Amino acid sequence: MTDIESKTAAQDLAKRLRLLLDVAVAETGSEPTFTQIAVFLADRGMNLSRSRWTYMVNGHRYVQDRPLFEGLAEFFDVDAEFLVGQAGAETPAKVSAQLDLVRAMRSARVKTYAARTLGDISPNALQAISRFLDAEISQSLPAVRDGAEDVGAIQT
Repeated sequence: MTDIESKTAAQDLAKRLRLLLDVAVAETGSEPTFTQIAVFLADRGMNLSRSRWTYMVNGHRYVQDRPLFEGLAEFFDVDAEFLVGQAGAETPAKVSAQLDLVRAMRSARVKTYAARTLGDISPNALQAISRFLDAEISQSLPAVRDGAEDVGAIQT
């Protein structure tokens, strides 16, 4: 694997992990902590250091550890093939079902930030910003729903 392929694979893994973290937030109301993930894996005989988790979730280094991927897939209740980005792996149904909620949560967060930051902005301008954000986020969702590789396309 070339350096470019390795970097791309690391970034793709990070996108899928962040998507799974977002889905977990949508399902439970809070993001799973590193400690929760590490304990879950330790109970199954696997070790995950904080630094390894950090560079995996941030896409800094590509990890090739099938048992770790299988443990993480079990934690997030998805197929390991999705997590490792195997060609032809479908986006898990639970992920697809949560994408609209994740999109809405991100959009609301951005809209709230824009409203606070811009202060005295006209209602028409705020509505225009909201429509633009909704359109941009909606355009990227079909690729994820179809199982495309770029699950990070919904990143805001």
